[in-house]
Amino acid sequence: MSKKPLILGIESSCDETAASIITENEKGVPTILSNIISSQIDVHKEFGGVVPELAARTHIEKIDLITKKAIDKSGVKIEDIDAVAATAGPGLIVCLSVGLSFGKAIAYSINKPFIAVNHLEGHALSPKLNTKLNYPYLLLLISGGHTQFLSVSGLGKYKRLGTTIDDAVGEAFDKTAKMLGIEFPGGPQIEVYAKKGDSNRYELPKPILHKGGCNLSFAGLKTAVLKITKQVKTEQDKYDLAASFQKTVEEILYQKSKVAFKEFKNFNNNKGDTFVVAGGVAANKKIREVLKNLCKEEKFNAIFPAINLCGDNAAMIALVGLEKFKLNQFNELDHPANPRWPLDKNAIFLKGSGVRL
Repeated sequence: MSKKPLILGIESSCDETAASIITENEKGVPTILSNIISSQIDVHKEFGGVVPELAARTHIEKIDLITKKAIDKSGVKIEDIDAVAATAGPGLIVCLSVGLSFGKAIAYSINKPFIAVNHLEGHALSPKLNTKLNYPYLLLLISGGHTQFLSVSGLGKYKRLGTTIDDAVGEAFDKTAKMLGIEFPGGPQIEVYAKKGDSNRYELPKPILHKGGCNLSFAGLKTAVLKITKQVKTEQDKYDLAASFQKTVEEILYQKSKVAFKEFKNFNNNKGDTFVVAGGVAANKKIREVLKNLCKEEKFNAIFPAINLCGDNAAMIALVGLEKFKLNQFNELDHPANPRWPLDKNAIFLKGSGVRL
């Protein structure tokens, strides 16, 4: 029996220092042997957000220990690893450089191939770690830095159908939490607050809901929340605003996903009926429920990563490495970090003033 590949994945694009080792079983299904994630919440809490320089310094302090833990937990020896995959972008350049350099150093030291991974491609393929995934599929990538619909035809084959023209939905969650006085990282707590509130109390805007195809906008929603927070006086007010915000986002994603379904079908000549939702915001259980119900209505198959694989992690980076390893898609050790690295390199940049829809 031929040896199954062992891939070491390293992730340091923002404020998570992570390392993972994966392989695949006899049927070619990816298997996680270890997946270690070190959060930096305590480092950035007092600043209310990620400070790039502090994040990079913490990566430097922890990456060796985290990688050693991943190797030890996996039960394999470092010399048995067949390739090293590290996030090369997009992300914070000072943070990316730490994991990328470390990954290159390990690959060089054990004389094994190096694979530069697009962090977004890790999210795009992450459901493969817990379910079978067939191409083509429609991807909704929702995270702190990205919100976009893409048609996925295969490894490295992406066509962007829609994107946010301003803020990412995860950023809107984080900023709303900060305005409500929720301690960093507050985004996930919005859903907790929302359970205690009246979602109909505040009428919030849904920018470009009925125009722009499946492009999205969240800046106006965030501004509206800011205005209302100036009048918030009680805890119940906070709960009600969080609930109204959560409901508004659900309605935006529901409507825009419905449009994206049609565009996806048109682009793929009516082939494909799978809807993958990935990224940190995909862990929001209410959003999952809303999008699952939409899929039932539209006869699509809804697929999400496991909750613990929605946020930044190295298992998804190792997974992309595994896919590329099998195709002999390797990179040189001088591959640069790329803070802006879109999945669809031909997509038009839509952010900023003067955007026309």
